[in-house]
Amino acid sequence: MSDAAQLRIAGISRFSSVDWPGKLVATLFLQGCPWDCFYCHNPELISPRRAGRISWQSVHDFLETRKGLLDGVVFSGGEPTMQRALIPALQQARALGFAVGLHSGGAYPALLTDALPLIDWIGLDIKARRDDYSDTTGRTRSGDNAWRSLDTVVAASRARSGTAHPLDYEVRTTVHPGVLDAMALSSLADDVAKAGADTWMLQHYRPIGVRAARIPAATAPYDLESAAAGLGTGRFQRFGIR
Repeated sequence: MSDAAQLRIAGISRFSSVDWPGKLVATLFLQGCPWDCFYCHNPELISPRRAGRISWQSVHDFLETRKGLLDGVVFSGGEPTMQRALIPALQQARALGFAVGLHSGGAYPALLTDALPLIDWIGLDIKARRDDYSDTTGRTRSGDNAWRSLDTVVAASRARSGTAHPLDYEVRTTVHPGVLDAMALSSLADDVAKAGADTWMLQHYRPIGVRAARIPAATAPYDLESAAAGLGTGRFQRFGIR
C-alpha cells in the first residue's frame, strides 16, 4: 500500500489560472508516463524511473499556507495515475480543504476509477480515434485504455450529477494536421459525442519543447478554426478551441 510520501513530484506551479478553467490553483507535475507522445512538451517527465525533485511533505507544508487563497490543487504529469501514491495524496489535499483536479490521458483506467471519487474536475486527453492512437503515443493498444477511461469519466459524472459532490470534466484533444486532418477530426468528433461526452475542447499543437525528430509531417496545412467549424453544433454542450 503506497502512501503520499512515495509520490514522485517533478515540479510545482504555485499559482496557475489556466490548469483548471475558472479556478486559481497550485499544479503538481508528477514524474512518469507510459506513453511517448510526439507533441509532449515535457519529455523529461516521461521516464518512470527518474526520482522526484520535490517531496510531498514540502508540498503539503506549502498548501497549508495557501488555505483560503487557492481554490484547489491540480495533479498533472506525466501521467498521474501511473503512481499508486496518487490516491493518498488526493485524500490529504482534500483533507486540507482544497478542491482537487486531475489531468490524465486515461492510460490506467483501474487507478483512475479509484481516484475519481476524490476528484472534483478532470481534464481527460483523448488524442485520436481508438485505432489511431499509436500514431500519437508510439504505443500499441494505447487507445483501448484511453477510451475506456472516457467511458468511466462520463459514467461517473452522470452518476454524481445533482449530488453534493458532482464531477465536472472536459475532454480535450491536441490537434496536429499530420495526425488529425479535417476528415479525421470530424470522425473523432462523432466518436467523442457517441461516448456521451458533453464537453470537448480542441488545443492547437504548439512546438514548444517538443522533440523535432518525432513530429509527423502534415499531409496538408489547414486552419484549425475552419476545420472545426460546426463540429460542436448538436454534439456538445461546451465546445471550443484553445
